[in-house]
Amino acid sequence: MEKLKLIISIMIDFIKYHEDNPHIWKAFVKYSLIAKYKRGFKKYSANAIFEIIRWHTDIDSSDKYKVSNNFRPDYARKMMEEFPEFEGFFRVRGLKANRIKID
Repeated sequence: MEKLKLIISIMIDFIKYHEDNPHIWKAFVKYSLIAKYKRGFKKYSANAIFEIIRWHTDIDSSDKYKVSNNFRPDYARKMMEEFPEFEGFFRVRGLKANRIKID
């Protein structure tokens, strides 16, 4: 039961963060595309993408830290799901909790 509560909590947190901060997803897509197609990387780090977003963003965010580290793997998985050509581009670990797919 505790694992189910954790899974639900993570899902809710990501959904809320994603809905409250659409500019994070747009930036993640932008910098992922640049890394793959402009810079020619075959693999890249979601952590690096988030650091680039953190460095370049001056957009107000609902998160007091502007860019939350908590959802890096969720955005990497979302990118690989929504853009099939990115399958395997980001290294992600196996899920400790099943996380929801966000459309």
